Amino acid sequence: MAEQSLVFIKPDGVKRRLMSEVIRRFETRGFEFKRLELRQLSSDEVDAHYQEHVERDFYPRLKEFILSGPILIMILEGDRVVDTVRKMVGPTDALDAEPGTIRGDLALSKGENVIHASDSPESAKREIENFFGSLVH
Repeated sequence: MAEQSLVFIKPDGVKRRLMSEVIRRFETRGFEFKRLELRQLSSDEVDAHYQEHVERDFYPRLKEFILSGPILIMILEGDRVVDTVRKMVGPTDALDAEPGTIRGDLALSKGENVIHASDSPESAKREIENFFGSLVH
């Protein structure tokens, strides 16, 4: 079975109309879209997704940002999708992201960095379950 990853375009990317550009990059790479959904997250969904950060000083700002508008959430599937997507996305801080990566080309800052992508197959499984209940086949 191919690997799956949870990816979402954050409110800044949706607001800036970057959805088609990001989707195009994943399509060009050959990943299969198992789910693609524009939705407004609930407070509980944000807390569950960012559970490791809830007690950190920066979390209230992060939560407010993620709740500020809809996200485009997707499940991508393919060989080594988690590692490949992370390379395509680039580092969290846009200033550290290389040109050619999604963040290097499209993000404005560390806070408004356009996209989230699972950082491991284990995180992908947990994140997909948080949002959709189980892996999608």
